[in-house]
Amino acid sequence: MTPLALSTSTIAVIVVVIVVDLFAIVFGLSFLRQSRAARPTEQPALPGKVLSRRDFQRRSLITSVLLFGAEFGAGSIAFLWPNLKGGFGAQIAAGSLSDIKNQISANNFVYNGAGRFYIVGWKGTPGSGQADYAGLGVTADGIMPLYQRCVHLGCRVPFCTSSKWFECPCHGSKYNGAGEYQLGPAPRGMDRFVVEVSGDTVTVDTSRIILGPPRGTNTINQPPQGPYCVAVG
Repeated sequence: MTPLALSTSTIAVIVVVIVVDLFAIVFGLSFLRQSRAARPTEQPALPGKVLSRRDFQRRSLITSVLLFGAEFGAGSIAFLWPNLKGGFGAQIAAGSLSDIKNQISANNFVYNGAGRFYIVGWKGTPGSGQADYAGLGVTADGIMPLYQRCVHLGCRVPFCTSSKWFECPCHGSKYNGAGEYQLGPAPRGMDRFVVEVSGDTVTVDTSRIILGPPRGTNTINQPPQGPYCVAVG
């Protein structure tokens, strides 16, 4: 198992927001210190003293920078909030078990874009280690979620309707209908997520990745059902 808090792009945006806000604060504070140091002998302002144009412009600049940083940070967090709260990296309500099984029966898989996973049917023979799907919690009631990302270099792996395998268009890695390695440069099978079925509700936990089974795993003994969609190199 490997921890997965947030996606790389989400982390990058959060880091940018934090850096911009910190820069705005540090810039404003240093500007205030410099302005005070430049007037060490200045007498306290008398009641009713009119603010000079220079001081007014200086304070306006500092206020604008701080407001921009705050608005940018708030806007970015508001934009990311749906993903941080209920998208990839969180628990996903994938739908009803009956609907998912009907779609799998008709199309071999169900795709969830928000969670970045496929759900496939699985009634294979349990293996050991990373192939012990039941023990890892990645299968329940005959279904199993597969992370869409190829374990080779991260391309999205589509399902080939002719071979009935998952085939990576980038470098030709191929996985059977259970996401188990068959061909190509991938070091292992497709990674997966923990799935839970409560009543008729299916929930997939995308907050951590369960590493795929090693090469040589073939719990469903499924040869290609037709021509490959991606040529064999």
